[in-house]
Amino acid sequence: MNKYARGNAYMVTPIYRAGYKKLSQMIFEWQAADRASLLAIFIVMEITMHWLWCLFVWLRQEALEGYVDMALLYPIWAVITLIGIFFCWMVGHLSHIRDDSKRLHNWQIVLICVYGLYIAVVVLVMGHSSLVSGVSLVGGTMLAMMLVRRRYIWYAFLIQVYLIVLMAILPYLGVTLPSMRQLNIPSLPLGTYSYQTYSEMTSIENAIEATIFQDGTLSWDSINEIRRSSVFFWRVTHMYLALPKAIFMVYIFSTLLLILDNSKKQIVQHANHDELTGLKNRRCGLTKMRQTLAKLTKSQDYTVILLDLDLFKDINDNYGHDVGDHVLKEVANILTDKLTETDIVSRYGGEEFLIVLPDIAHDLAMAIAEQLRCDIATHVFQIDHNLSFKITASLGLYTLTHAERACIRQRYASIKSKETVATSSLSKLPTIKSRKSKRASIPVSELRYAQLPSDICQRLIRVADKALYEAKDRGRNQVVSANEMTVAKDSIGQLYSSQKTSGQKTDA
Repeated sequence: MNKYARGNAYMVTPIYRAGYKKLSQMIFEWQAADRASLLAIFIVMEITMHWLWCLFVWLRQEALEGYVDMALLYPIWAVITLIGIFFCWMVGHLSHIRDDSKRLHNWQIVLICVYGLYIAVVVLVMGHSSLVSGVSLVGGTMLAMMLVRRRYIWYAFLIQVYLIVLMAILPYLGVTLPSMRQLNIPSLPLGTYSYQTYSEMTSIENAIEATIFQDGTLSWDSINEIRRSSVFFWRVTHMYLALPKAIFMVYIFSTLLLILDNSKKQIVQHANHDELTGLKNRRCGLTKMRQTLAKLTKSQDYTVILLDLDLFKDINDNYGHDVGDHVLKEVANILTDKLTETDIVSRYGGEEFLIVLPDIAHDLAMAIAEQLRCDIATHVFQIDHNLSFKITASLGLYTLTHAERACIRQRYASIKSKETVATSSLSKLPTIKSRKSKRASIPVSELRYAQLPSDICQRLIRVADKALYEAKDRGRNQVVSANEMTVAKDSIGQLYSSQKTSGQKTDA
């Protein structure tokens, strides 16, 4: 078992040592307590950035006191410090809550509520910008949904939306909200403080910037003025608060998508292939059969082969199932080496293999089957220095010719036409009203192009299976063609007798 998925294990690999793939795997493999702890680590990283911003402003307070409300900086800095200490404690505390799920859910709620209120305060006093609020609201929500319970995050998201709307409306109601952002504009006669929306404030700032330019030229002195302006400082602050967080989230999501793509490939591989031999499994083999049958042209034949290892049970009984598994793997390798990519090879069950040869005539299919029999019979299965042996295989083959396939289509079309006529007769009754009557007006002429019945694959395999039993009765280690057997005509004649019977019952 992976060390990150053990029930009683703690986080073994530090986050800063984990590569991007390992980090994404940990997100999927860790338990709920570890994922919540990982979210707390991400929050600590973000709070650290805010704390460093406050430190920078404090170190450059002489140059920035005209842009930042220093009286508000110190209490905000203290709050950031306390919140950072709290989440540092949460990192270790959450990772140790494993056996008490109710307690873990309660602490997840505390984690989300505290962080949501903290971000709302940061957006209010430091980042009154759509960039900061958008990244925090959307990006933070999506990231958190991967780590803690989605229901909690959804409620927190709605509360955040409510707080953002409330902060946008309150100033218009005469409520003054605290903000660290301030502007010294001696050239504008603003006698009293009036709340400006973000777009209005930006317009004023752009007008102030325009006064720096003279005669449409930009000198180095003007650049220094812009650099020292409040506009430049706060826009850089907003980018500092939002862009690293956005880049980190995009990085995490892109990595998770890579892991999901790899997981999808592995899931498809396990779903469609036999774990022991690496061949297609029974379900996938039948699916491929249906697909290739639907793509056949009018002049193409279709061959189905069932291969069964002779006396395979004796190998398991005498040498053990490990030796039997080794034999199955080597037989699978022989089949894949001798057949082409267009051929369909699957493990049908136990020691039985299903081989489908699309667009292969009967004589060529017999030659291929005989070659496979010889290759298996002459192959030496070397288990170890003291154990080696040979085995044989019996093969049953049936080739569905294009003429027989056309006959089956015609019979199937006839059955469907009778069902259509019966349905049309029922739809004309005045007491019966059904939506199905709309589908009863299909022209009989179109049914000549009807597809093969849905159980065509199983019926073809059934005919090949009769030939396989005949090969066993004849002494094994040989290929028998159902087309050459006297029972073949009866088999193909009875191939869809059940459909005809059902059609007659419907007509009656």
